[in-house]
Amino acid sequence: MTDGAPPRARSARLRTIARCVALAVVLAGCAGPGPGTAPRPSPSPSPRTTSPQELCTRLVTHWAHRLLADAGGGYGDYQSMGLSNGQYEILRTALDAGRAEERSNGAVSARELMNRQVERSCTERYRGEGPTGGPWQ
Repeated sequence: MTDGAPPRARSARLRTIARCVALAVVLAGCAGPGPGTAPRPSPSPSPRTTSPQELCTRLVTHWAHRLLADAGGGYGDYQSMGLSNGQYEILRTALDAGRAEERSNGAVSARELMNRQVERSCTERYRGEGPTGGPWQ
């Protein structure tokens, strides 16, 4: 059943309703325990965190695969990709190698090469847990 409103207006109304519901849930969660109730236990810390090497590898590999599939598309702005300058350099190097590999041996081989190269470069960049050369390099 429709209310006669154009699709954009209905969509905007649904988003507003979803935001109101989300706000109500958040506000309800902020209320303290009622009288006579036991306090809620604190959430336990995450059992595992993502290492800087893993995060670098995941981010750069994602963008390398996406740009390779773009077939000739240029590089984007590294900040809009969520990359540091150093991670962006890893991306550019891997993508250049991947494109050359794709021309010679196909897309599957290119992705495999980029995966290995990105993992190796991210591991080297984040040896000792921090980025070598500074956080934005």
